[in-house]
Amino acid sequence: MISKKIGNLRNLKSNHMGIKSFMGKRSKVIADEVNITVADYMTRKLITFTPDQSIMEVMEKLIKNRISGAPVVNENNELLGVISEGDCIKHISDSRYHNLPMLNATVGQNMAIDVETIDANMNVFDAARFFIERKHRRFPIVEDGKLVGQISQMDVIKAALQLKGATWK
Repeated sequence: MISKKIGNLRNLKSNHMGIKSFMGKRSKVIADEVNITVADYMTRKLITFTPDQSIMEVMEKLIKNRISGAPVVNENNELLGVISEGDCIKHISDSRYHNLPMLNATVGQNMAIDVETIDANMNVFDAARFFIERKHRRFPIVEDGKLVGQISQMDVIKAALQLKGATWK
């Protein structure tokens, strides 16, 4: 009885209302999209810092370049850590609390050294899951021990917009 009523409703909708589909015209779906990797969207030209640089210089560059943090590397471009605006804020707060001058503070004294990285070959949308799980704003990408790039949350958003949700491969 119920199935008969559902069948009658379907007929009524299609015959009297003129509505055949709520989805509208479908765009061509790209079913076999090539894997979109972190390497496709990561930033390769990075602002980096060294451990001996002044924390004051870091703050100036973060503001000037409108970034929230950057990798810290040695002379061989090996990743040593990351310095962020949060690290700068912590230093400002600690300096004020302990009444210490900020001029002598270095990146090496204030950077985060336990840094997670992401593989350049990882799918960019799998990387989105890492951002959610790890609560980071950026992940450095290292190949053969050298810093080669960085991916940010904004880079993932750009990837999604560029694809317009047509495929999530």
